[in-house]
Amino acid sequence: MNASETKGIQLGVEVELSRRESDQKIMTLPPSKPESSTSITGNYRGLPKSIWVLGFVSMLMDTSSELVHSLLPIFMTSVLGASMLTVGIIEGIAEATAAIAKVFSGVASDYFRKRKFLVVLGYALAAITKPVFPLATSIEWVFGARIVDRIGKGIRGAPRDALVADIVAPKMRGAAYGLRQALDSVGAFVGPLLAVVLMIYLANDIKSVLWVAVVPAFLAVLLLIITVREPDRAQPVAVQENFLSFAKVKQLPLRYWQIIALGAIFTLARFSEAFLILRAQDIGLAIEYVPAIMIVMNIVYALFAYPAGAAADRLPARTLLLLGLGVLIAADVLLVVAASPLVVFLGAAFWGLHMALTQGLLSKLVADTSPLELRGTAFGIFNLVTGGALLLASVLAGLLWGAFGASATFIAGASFAALAVMGLLLYHPSKG
Repeated sequence: MNASETKGIQLGVEVELSRRESDQKIMTLPPSKPESSTSITGNYRGLPKSIWVLGFVSMLMDTSSELVHSLLPIFMTSVLGASMLTVGIIEGIAEATAAIAKVFSGVASDYFRKRKFLVVLGYALAAITKPVFPLATSIEWVFGARIVDRIGKGIRGAPRDALVADIVAPKMRGAAYGLRQALDSVGAFVGPLLAVVLMIYLANDIKSVLWVAVVPAFLAVLLLIITVREPDRAQPVAVQENFLSFAKVKQLPLRYWQIIALGAIFTLARFSEAFLILRAQDIGLAIEYVPAIMIVMNIVYALFAYPAGAAADRLPARTLLLLGLGVLIAADVLLVVAASPLVVFLGAAFWGLHMALTQGLLSKLVADTSPLELRGTAFGIFNLVTGGALLLASVLAGLLWGAFGASATFIAGASFAALAVMGLLLYHPSKG
């Protein structure tokens, strides 16, 4: 055997070992390794069918949810008489509830190794809440429906994100998360568009428009049940293993916890999008056109989510995160100085670009820094922390708006984003 053949065999062995161990490797926050991107150049056609289906399920549910959410702040303030602080508390508690549910659903998906059941359960809970909103006669009804809806989101969130990582190879995760997020954002565009069209057609009858959201929600659940297949696992979990163990949590590496801290700061800078809708109404945009704010935001989000996800497989994470934060600061500044609906629309577009640049990337970083057997738990903890941060941010946004006006809310958001920029510039992760 000559030297060339020996070298070839060694290379083959190294490649095979690398493939088998790829789910166990911990990747750093800075640039992705060159070999992780050589076989995919943002080619969405190479993604498995189940990733596409999960994307379309997200699209249908987001069509339903965003139709509701684009009208709900106005419904709460104009029809039910809620204050800005009440809106902030409801939105914050709802998202925090989702975050708590994500922890347990993530751990459960790791323990039982059955992610699809939890994903279906979560989407089903969200679907059955949709008829409650048009039936609501008090703020308590809305609050209850939002809590159940967010519990559903919490149950499905971590298992779904972990399922995406289970289905695709590590070198395609950025593209997979980007594609799912892009299709999700298409639904987030279609929902508010339907809201605008139906509000005009139905003469601003909000309750009648809210009934339309029921249809795509139940279609999403049906599609998920019929078409998504969970990948088989080679080894079951031992029966004696504890369901939720602090020792297991301690196995998560330091770089994972650094991503957690970063995600929390990001979320403090990005409170509920309900305040974008209320800002548009505050500027004087007619009520039937207010959902168009979400249309603009989600068009930009949908257009850039997949390219940003694919770029995350090749470019330094720090670069993309800094760019996303810079765009968020620009969005907040525009919303502070806005004196016309056009400027608010521009601010919403920048907000959507920020989401596209950062949300899929943060999911990729969580997947890259967590072991396969703890991936659902890792996503659950990530969502718990960011959900708590969103609760704090939304309550603070409502307090500032009520006490000092809309500008104070967005000044605070820009300040937290600037803090995150400083943290990224000072952060130097260790190698290895």
